[in-house]
Amino acid sequence: MNDKIRLGVSACLVGQKVRFDGGHKQDRYLLDTLGQYVEFVPVCPEVEIGLSIPRPALRQVDDHHGGVRLVFSKTGEDITDKMQHWAKKRVDELEDEQLDGFVFKSNSPSSGMERVKVYTEGGMPRKNGVGLFARAFMDHFPLLPVEDEGRLHDPSLRENFISRIFTLQRFRQTLQCGKYGDIVEFHSQHKLLILSHSEKIYREMGRLVAHGSTLSLSEFIQRYKTLLLSALQLKSTPSKHTNVLHHVLGYFKKQLSADEKQEALDIIQNFKDDLLPLIVPITLMNHYVRKYDQTYLRTQIYLHPHPKELKLLNHV
Repeated sequence: MNDKIRLGVSACLVGQKVRFDGGHKQDRYLLDTLGQYVEFVPVCPEVEIGLSIPRPALRQVDDHHGGVRLVFSKTGEDITDKMQHWAKKRVDELEDEQLDGFVFKSNSPSSGMERVKVYTEGGMPRKNGVGLFARAFMDHFPLLPVEDEGRLHDPSLRENFISRIFTLQRFRQTLQCGKYGDIVEFHSQHKLLILSHSEKIYREMGRLVAHGSTLSLSEFIQRYKTLLLSALQLKSTPSKHTNVLHHVLGYFKKQLSADEKQEALDIIQNFKDDLLPLIVPITLMNHYVRKYDQTYLRTQIYLHPHPKELKLLNHV
């Protein structure tokens, strides 16, 4: 890969001392592990609208009309309009950054992507809010991969997010050439990965690629990217992976002995039953790819979706 993943991130997560108390919330996984493959684009809504460091804490409060307001906890000063105006301008600017995804700070009244505290007159908060900047970002980029650092501790969510941002990076690189044939090749390499997310969209993308030359290049790219992002937004499941693994195994039906085939089927079933991690059947399939020199499967991103050093398939 010639360039790194472009990942937007809440600035405090990469060690910038921008929080209300003058501190940070540096996340070692983001910096030390994922950071080897990522170029971060830090954003701190509260500092970027001109608030000081340190500063009084902010909170979301119920406005009694189905919405929320962003106010200072102690004084009640309302900065909702200021934040919303800035957020709209900032997401427009982020178009130029060609981001492959964004990691938000959990629970932040400006940047939390879910379960942000919303205070009511009774004083007991509801955890159903979304940070004002996070909402603006997700509305502007509805299909772009987003997570918060808390949810990335879940192995399944982490693998899904990282698989998506690596895929978007590869697609962005493919578009640098801007040729129909390059996108067709990208699709060929990602077929099984797409299938592991959505069989319905996989088939729809196949029809688009088959007739893509009848469209203008710009329309084809836009329609293809929308379908790609829509597919990746749907999470892979053990059942979906099992379907793909059986599909892969079918390429070796003439080479494998009855005992080898049964062993592979048993391993796939054990994975489906949550007795083995995904890395076990994937490793076996890669062994067969090398042993029998299966040219088509050798190019399939599904069998090596991200660097093995991240060990993501060991835990799903």
